[in-house]
Amino acid sequence: MQRNQVVKQATGVSAFLLVGLSIVYSLVKMPMETIFLLGIWSVIVLSVLLKMYVHSRSLLPSVMYILVSTTFLNQSVLTIHVGFFSLFLYRLLLIAAVILFILQVRKEKNLPQSWSQVHVKGILLFLLFWMAYAVVSLLWAISIIDGIKSLFLLGMGISFIVLAVFTFKSMTRLFLFYGIWMVMTVILMMIGFINHFAHIQLPTSTLYGAPEYKLAYPTSVFFNQNDFATFLTISFFFYLSVAKNSQSKLLSTTSFLLSILSVYLIYLTESRASLLGVIIGLIAYFFILLPTFFKKIAALIGSTVLLLIALVFSGKFVHLVDQFLSASASYPSNEILPSNVARLNLLRNTLHFSLESFGFGVGAGNIPFYLKNKPIYATNNVVEVHNWLAEIMGNYGIIILLGYVTMYAYLFFRLYAFYKTRIGRKYKGLLEACMLGMIGFLVSSISPSSISNLFFHWVFLGLVISTVSVFTGKNNQLHEENSY
Repeated sequence: MQRNQVVKQATGVSAFLLVGLSIVYSLVKMPMETIFLLGIWSVIVLSVLLKMYVHSRSLLPSVMYILVSTTFLNQSVLTIHVGFFSLFLYRLLLIAAVILFILQVRKEKNLPQSWSQVHVKGILLFLLFWMAYAVVSLLWAISIIDGIKSLFLLGMGISFIVLAVFTFKSMTRLFLFYGIWMVMTVILMMIGFINHFAHIQLPTSTLYGAPEYKLAYPTSVFFNQNDFATFLTISFFFYLSVAKNSQSKLLSTTSFLLSILSVYLIYLTESRASLLGVIIGLIAYFFILLPTFFKKIAALIGSTVLLLIALVFSGKFVHLVDQFLSASASYPSNEILPSNVARLNLLRNTLHFSLESFGFGVGAGNIPFYLKNKPIYATNNVVEVHNWLAEIMGNYGIIILLGYVTMYAYLFFRLYAFYKTRIGRKYKGLLEACMLGMIGFLVSSISPSSISNLFFHWVFLGLVISTVSVFTGKNNQLHEENSY
């Protein structure tokens, strides 16, 4: 009990120091070197105090909770430029958490025991294989600098997932993780409404200093409105699941209102992909909630309707696709293409580069280099793919793409299998949030220019994978108890 109190105090002191240093930097405008030295000194003092009173195993979860919270601050607080890298609060804390995890493993020598409690070993091994493949791909990458940047982003994302799986190993920790996401989203939504109504953008936004008519787009702490919209698509389903499953009327009503506000903000961003993600997610939600008998009827009716539409409109559809694919040829090379044509050409270029590399990908982080210097089709000088799955295929090849899609499908169907068992509403709410968030993200991920540098994607994936691991362990335990 006393140890838990010390952990809470340490967490509070850590947050106070981090926020305090950020405020001092913002208001006093002290030299970055001075702030950095003060930060190092504060961390050293805090580490000594923690070492005296707190066990490392108790400290890691507290650091991870703070780390999850800082994810939502993006680069809006305390950014330090080191060469072509940027270090900010989330990355600094992630590095600290990794070091703390390594020290804990070395001290307690319990890695085999901890590994035996992980029930998503195949997924973690795939992520590590992805990382190894990315390193090897530098052998044929043209731009080594872009490759190293991409490795840094991928490594940090995978590191968070590994830490999350080893840390959030109980329902209590999962729900706290889930709660932090929703609380921090409220803060980001408030900033988004300030963007819209006051026409004030943060310096981290690409709209900072933009013409007046662009300042109304909500971007919050993100680079642009599309990134923010993708984040809100996930958060919408988080709030909706709480609104449906919470036994507290106040919490249920508040969550429902927040879900409405998140959709309104998505509408203000004008992100069509994110709105589509919300719609498809709601359709999937309706299907999930149907009883088994009506699910079969709905699936039969849906399949029949789709088949009829395909038969009736197949000729027109083929004609439209053919028109769309040849649309870029009807525009002069010096004319700006419509957005949908430019995006299609981005996909066509990426597919071409992937086939040219025999399906191995052009190398970690090198798709932007190819789109900039070796485009086959015009893209309005856009150098990002604007499609997460195509980004994976172009950079890392067909094998990694198939592995990612398989992992994603496995996680979803495992969540759905747990959902069909007899569990409480609270647990169903968490499973619904993860499943629908996955659907919403997959659709809306075609909106941002790149997903690899969006930290919330890795945090969300960490929550989903940790949830599958914990529920699998719980199910295994129930099966063992029933076998006696």
